[in-house]
Amino acid sequence: MSEVWSAAGLTVQVAEPAQEVYESLVAQDAPAKLAAKDPTLWGPDAQPEAAVRLGWVDTFERSRALIPQLAELRDELADLDHVVLAGMGGSSLAPEVITRTLGKALTVLDTTDPGQVRAALGDRLERTVVVVASKSGSTIETDSHRRAYWQAFLDAGLTPAEAGRHFVVVTDPGSPLSAVAQEMGAFVILADPDVGGRYSALTAFGLVPSALAGVDIAELIDQAAEFAPSIGQAEENPALALGAALSRAHYAALADDGSGLTGLGDWAEQLIAESTGKESKGLLPVVIETPTSPIAKTDHTAIVTMGGSLYAKTIPGSGVQPDISVNGPLGAQFLCWEAATAFAGKALSINPFDQPNVTESKENTARILESGLPSAEPDFVDGAVIGYGVGGSLEAAIRLLFTDQGYVAIMAYLDRFADAEIATLRELVATESGLPTTFGWAPRFLHSTGQFHKGGPQVGAFLQITGTPAEDLAVPGKPYTFGQLQAAQAAGDRLALASRQRPLLHLHLTDRNAGIKQLLGALKSS
Repeated sequence: MSEVWSAAGLTVQVAEPAQEVYESLVAQDAPAKLAAKDPTLWGPDAQPEAAVRLGWVDTFERSRALIPQLAELRDELADLDHVVLAGMGGSSLAPEVITRTLGKALTVLDTTDPGQVRAALGDRLERTVVVVASKSGSTIETDSHRRAYWQAFLDAGLTPAEAGRHFVVVTDPGSPLSAVAQEMGAFVILADPDVGGRYSALTAFGLVPSALAGVDIAELIDQAAEFAPSIGQAEENPALALGAALSRAHYAALADDGSGLTGLGDWAEQLIAESTGKESKGLLPVVIETPTSPIAKTDHTAIVTMGGSLYAKTIPGSGVQPDISVNGPLGAQFLCWEAATAFAGKALSINPFDQPNVTESKENTARILESGLPSAEPDFVDGAVIGYGVGGSLEAAIRLLFTDQGYVAIMAYLDRFADAEIATLRELVATESGLPTTFGWAPRFLHSTGQFHKGGPQVGAFLQITGTPAEDLAVPGKPYTFGQLQAAQAAGDRLALASRQRPLLHLHLTDRNAGIKQLLGALKSS
């Protein structure tokens, strides 16, 4: 029989509650320690990191100071009504969920694809304000976006002083980007330094672009504040129940239930995967299109529905009976999932605040940008598709990739708008392979599931898709283009995966439109 936990309008329902895990966490005083921001909860090895990463537990209270500041800034920039967010991972996914859910327009630029960057630069430039968001201040993608927009404003005839007015920079105190922003004459908003990027939904990273786009951020803060007392309770603790249930699963299929929250699964994916995928442990989130989409369910897969209002174990009209449902207001959802992930980390005996393998692909990328792409002979050429990693034809290579693997990860280094059709590959692969299948747009996934790919259980098979851009685009002030950066990121990630001797098929599309149709056709006919 399912059980229900509720607080502040948010409800978690679990079909098979993890009662033993729940009670064990209570016995270890986990709720009270988390509420008190006690860094010892995850053990001595995690303590130094946790000591400077627990600000998210009550950061919403400090974020109240942003409300009048952002209202004033929005008035000052009233003529700039096209908001572009240049950010990666946690810096971009939360505001994307907030604005999509609340019906506000926000252009999220979290790519190095030259076509997608060029399209953004050509859209209402004279009315654009660019929010440059980077916690470290050294994120290569975000720095490249900043350079491209700065040059575009100058090319449009703006003076440096005029161009600076088109930028709002969100970063940590003392970061390199803070100094650059002052030189640019940009508006600077400093974020809470004691919050990691993937836990930053209710900090300046989530709230600044959302407020500039027209969101009432006070409502989100109020929702989180109302939910917050429940995370320290031993009983009636929705976040604890969710974390305990998640810790028992190997895969979590995340789906919007159609009741008002849009894209929350993408945000939860990066939070869970990057937080738990390490030490050969972890829970892999699988974002699915609808609750009825193919997921290749295993004995260790939990179907999780997420929404704003529906509360029932059966989703009306679909016949779906989720293992876990989480329903409630968005501000409470953010805090609930963050706390649940921290509780799951405790149950799994890992540190949920570090990301020890994320830098590996970054370092590989930096070396490749200096030395050039490694040469490789293709294993096959089939129409518009060049294949590396598995010999034979396209169809044969795909089938071999799916043999006896735990999950399949599709990684698309393409334009997520112009090449959006490739995302339908996830359902086809899940159906054909019989395996849990994820789909990630690159390089955004490198800042989320990329950690799980390297640090989590080594049971995955990887399909990387790259494509020749129709036209490249320079990164101003750098000796490389966006196309070269994108190719270096793909090659750097291939090196990281190959070092773990996991099955890896690299497909390069010499003609993107033709190659996508050919690849989808190969799956449909197999």
